[in-house]
Amino acid sequence: MSMDFNFFMNDVVRQARQEIAEAGYEELTTPEEVETAFERKGTTLVMINSVCGCAGGVARPAAAHAIHYDKRPDHLVTVFAGQDKEATEKARSYFTGYPPSSPSFALLKDGKICTMVERHQIEGHDPAAVVAKLQQEFDKYCEEI
Repeated sequence: MSMDFNFFMNDVVRQARQEIAEAGYEELTTPEEVETAFERKGTTLVMINSVCGCAGGVARPAAAHAIHYDKRPDHLVTVFAGQDKEATEKARSYFTGYPPSSPSFALLKDGKICTMVERHQIEGHDPAAVVAKLQQEFDKYCEEI
């Protein structure tokens, strides 16, 4: 049974990674990749991915749709909580003032946290509500494209 479960989980993780990559997000799997990405100039949207239902049903669809907007972050990146633990830990070290939360979104500007959309703002909401919340934050912090 555990062998079947591992195969199932590997497939779930693979699909979750593929979904966010197809949406245009750069996957960060090491602390070094996180540091390099987070130190870029401009705005960076970080999607903290996970295998939970609200990630697949709400957060990843919202991540894909929110970026089709007049204002959007300069960079789109993702870390995978529970999978790439060191990369996720490094990413969370930038999110001062916010508890660990996945799935979630962090918006950085020049490597500094501006705001987060936390799990409690995702779970129990529909993707359109999360898209609206993200776009509200893009209006505050991002330049028009």
